[in-house]
Amino acid sequence: MMKIDDKLLMQIVSDLGLNTTFVKGQQIPIRNCWHFSTDGKYVDAIFYDDADFVSGMNRIYVTLKSYHVVILAFSLMDNHIHFVLYGTFDECNRFMHDYVRRTSRHISVTHGDSHKMDGVPIDYQVVDTDVYLKTVICYTIKNAPVAGIHSNGWDYPWSSGSLYFRRSGLWTSPAWLSTDMAGISTLGLGSHGLRDYLRTRTPSGDNVRTFGGLVFPGEYVAYELVEKIFKTCRSFNYFYCKTREDDVDARGGDISRLSIPMKEMRQHKRDVCLEIFGVDNVKSLSTDQRLRLARTLRTRFNCSPRQIASLSGLVYEEVKQKL
Repeated sequence: MMKIDDKLLMQIVSDLGLNTTFVKGQQIPIRNCWHFSTDGKYVDAIFYDDADFVSGMNRIYVTLKSYHVVILAFSLMDNHIHFVLYGTFDECNRFMHDYVRRTSRHISVTHGDSHKMDGVPIDYQVVDTDVYLKTVICYTIKNAPVAGIHSNGWDYPWSSGSLYFRRSGLWTSPAWLSTDMAGISTLGLGSHGLRDYLRTRTPSGDNVRTFGGLVFPGEYVAYELVEKIFKTCRSFNYFYCKTREDDVDARGGDISRLSIPMKEMRQHKRDVCLEIFGVDNVKSLSTDQRLRLARTLRTRFNCSPRQIASLSGLVYEEVKQKL
């Protein structure tokens, strides 16, 4: 299981109602839990082949290092992404935006399409009861079979589905579930070696379990915590079988659109101004320069046009079509 310190674990237990007495017919309220996703209708593909998926999986581990977020479930589909996250809204929001930004950069470098994910909608739902948490976890890992991919949710390799209620060393799949297999290893490469392996400057020199170039998802998914949420494999199978797409999509209509908090965006604006124009504010910028700034902020951070116009010192009604 991913490392969670005792103080945080106590907070998670409280927020997710794991210390609340179960009463038949009553739902347990929970806090600080969210379902994030990108719009699958926006792009034709995010991950083109297995190499892209492997990179996308490892990118989760790399991105998570910078945030106080706990991943409960995720699924990487070829044209969209799902995460079920525990943490404050701001931290989870920043994590999701950062992961999309890093993925966009990968597409640009690997496939030469620098505008592939410009403006891709990032959505979220509040997960406020134990029943809905179980539902949305199962919904996330059922994405592959629901989309017609010939795979069980717990065998689809680009999700967390293979981690829950599984025993290693038996007839299980993917192969990383058997720690006796020759292909699995523990990386103790030191700071520089691990950075090279994951193509990042972020991680420390911690030991990381890998298999065939893939970081073991149990390094960044709190799967044992999810098993405590369901309590039994029987409960997990019940929710997995009964959960339908409408159980998530119909809850409150369209999922809300997100923007990064204004305070953080002001810092991003200053950084972009310095990078492009050599100044740290918009007062000295011409209208054309302000429009360029607005488009750059929109591309990199996918925030609402109204927020971007305000940050760039432009009138929203005049520039909304240009953004």
